[in-house]
Amino acid sequence: QLHVVDSGGDLVQPGGSLTLSCAVSGFTIHGYAIGWFRQAPGKEREGISCVSKVGEPKKYSDDVKGRFTIIRHDAKRTVYLQMDNLKPEDTAVYYCAATTTGALTECTLGIGYETWGQGTQVTVSS
Repeated sequence: QLHVVDSGGDLVQPGGSLTLSCAVSGFTIHGYAIGWFRQAPGKEREGISCVSKVGEPKKYSDDVKGRFTIIRHDAKRTVYLQMDNLKPEDTAVYYCAATTTGALTECTLGIGYETWGQGTQVTVSS
């Protein structure tokens, strides 16, 4: 059974960096695509990045493009979200999610993920 655990959230100053981790278990290495989502207080959950089953393509929302990088490390069965130049508006609970559906070279920032992590808090504040 596919299972994901997200971690790495912390308090960081504006302009700082942070790396989140999404550890995956219960499925073959190229059997899942991963998405990263976040939900700020009072706002809807939004998709911010994803990576396909085979590592490409990678997608980013306009809000994080150029600042965040998704890294898929199959040997460690972990997908990282490297976040640079963090802003106060990046404050949110971050979730990773996995799906076994879809083509090898597809991923989405929208719906369709069937397995979710518990969430990890990222706070950007001075």
